[in-house]
Amino acid sequence: MSERLPETDSATAGPAAFDERLSVPVWWYVLAVGIGVLMGAQIHMGYPGLRSWIGYAVMVPLCVGALWWAGRSRVTVRDGRLTAGGRELPLAAAGVTDTVVRADKQQAMGPDLDPQAYVLHRAWVGPLVRVQVTDPAAGEPYWVLSTRRPDALRAAIAAQAPHPQQS
Repeated sequence: MSERLPETDSATAGPAAFDERLSVPVWWYVLAVGIGVLMGAQIHMGYPGLRSWIGYAVMVPLCVGALWWAGRSRVTVRDGRLTAGGRELPLAAAGVTDTVVRADKQQAMGPDLDPQAYVLHRAWVGPLVRVQVTDPAAGEPYWVLSTRRPDALRAAIAAQAPHPQQS
C-alpha cells in the first residue's frame, strides 16, 4: 500500500486536517503493464514491420492510465469542509460518524444502504466511514466514504466540526 504525498498547502486554503488519495496499490501497475504488453502482443502478431509496435505504444499507456484514473479520488477535511470525490459537505452539517470495517462492508453497501446516500467507494480500500448529514436541505441522509485511515478522518471531522461529535 502506497501513501501519496498530500495536497500542497496554499496561502489561501491553509493546511488540511486530513488528506488522502484513494490510489490503487502500486503492484497493480505492474499487472497493468503486463496486460498492456499481452494486448500489444496480440496486435504485434497481426502486422509486420513498424506497425506491429503501435499496439504496445497504445495499450500499455492505456492500461496504466486507466488505473491512474480509477485511483485519483481524494478525501480531504479542510477549512470546516469535508471534500470527497469533488463534492463538499460543510462540517456544520456533519453529525455522528462511525467506522464500517471491511468484514461489514457488504451489509453496509447492500441492504443497509440508503439509495439517497452519497457514496465514494473504492473496492481496494478496506474500511468505510459513514458521516451523518444533519442538514435537511441536503439531498442525502449520510455520506459513505472509503478511507485507509478511518480514525484519522473521524478525528479530523470531530476537530473541525462546530458542534461536539458523538462516537
